[in-house]
Amino acid sequence: MPIPVDSAARPGRTCPLRYRYGAAAIATLPEQSASTLYVIGGLYGNLPALDAIEDMARAEPGPVTLCFNGDFNWFNVDDAGFRAINERVLCHSFIAGNVEAELGAHGGDTGCGCAYPDSVDDAVVERSNLIHARLQAAAARHPDILARFEKSALAARWRVGDLRIGVVHGDADSLAGWRFDAARLDDPAERDWQAAAFAAAEVDLFASSHTCLPALRRFKHRGPRLVANNGAAGMPNFRGERRGLLTRISVHASPHEPIDGQRMHGIHVDALAICYDHAAWLASFLANWPEGSPAWLSYFRRIVDGPDYARSDAFAPG
Repeated sequence: MPIPVDSAARPGRTCPLRYRYGAAAIATLPEQSASTLYVIGGLYGNLPALDAIEDMARAEPGPVTLCFNGDFNWFNVDDAGFRAINERVLCHSFIAGNVEAELGAHGGDTGCGCAYPDSVDDAVVERSNLIHARLQAAAARHPDILARFEKSALAARWRVGDLRIGVVHGDADSLAGWRFDAARLDDPAERDWQAAAFAAAEVDLFASSHTCLPALRRFKHRGPRLVANNGAAGMPNFRGERRGLLTRISVHASPHEPIDGQRMHGIHVDALAICYDHAAWLASFLANWPEGSPAWLSYFRRIVDGPDYARSDAFAPG
C-alpha cells in the first residue's frame, strides 16, 4: 500500500518523502556490535521509565548498549523535563522517531509526522498535532538539543552474536511506516513485501516501535526471521497493566523474567516489562497535561488502565 506523501492539508496523516529510506539502505549502514542490546522505542518523555531501564541494565551480567529508536520525547513539554530526557538519552545510541524529526527546521505542514492510518479517529490526529506543537515550542528553547536532532539517523544496523539486526522506528521502508503493527504483520497479503524487506536490508530481525502497541512475530523467509515491535517504553501496553516494554537482544539469558521471547541463532530476543514508578509518572504527566488538555484526552485513560490490547494480540502462538 503506498504511503501518502503529497497531502500537506492533512497534518498528522502524511509521510514526508524525507522519511522514505527503503530497506536496501539499511544494508549499507555501518554495522555496530553489542553483546546485550536494549531497543527502547516510545519513551514519550517518561523519566521514571528511563530510571527503571537504567536499573535493569545495571542488573545485567555484562555490558548493555541502550539504543533508543525514536519518540523518546512527547509529553515532556516543560523545560526541565525536555532537557532531562534528552541529556540522558542522547548519551546513548539513538535514531529519530517522527516526533524528533518534526521538531526542527523541517517541521510544520506534516504536524506530528505520525502518518496515522485512516482507522485512527480524526480527533486523535488533531490532538497529536496540538501536543507536538507544544513540544516543538519547548524544543525551540533548547537549540543545542535541537541541533542534535537535525543530524539524527533514521535507522541503524546492529549485530549481536550472529544475529543481524535492523533498528528502525516505523518499518523497513519508512520512519513513519505502519507495516510492523500486529494486524499488518499477520496479513498474508504482506508476505511478499516482508520477504523482500528482509532480503534487501540483509537482516534477520527488525526491531521497531512507532505503532505504540507491541508485536513479536516470527517468519520463514530463506530461514527464520523476526519482527520485534516493543510498542511503548513509556506507557502501558496491555489492558489492566501499567508497564512499559523494551526489546532485549542478547547472547546471555535475561536476568529479568521476559513477558515473551524467541531464540534465533542462539540469541535471546525478549520483550521485557519496564516497571516504572506509576505515581511519579502520573504526577509528572498531569503537571503538563491537566484534565481536558489534548494529551489528557488522548492518553490519560491508557496511562491509568492500559490500552484495549491483550498480550495474546502482541505475542502470537509459535
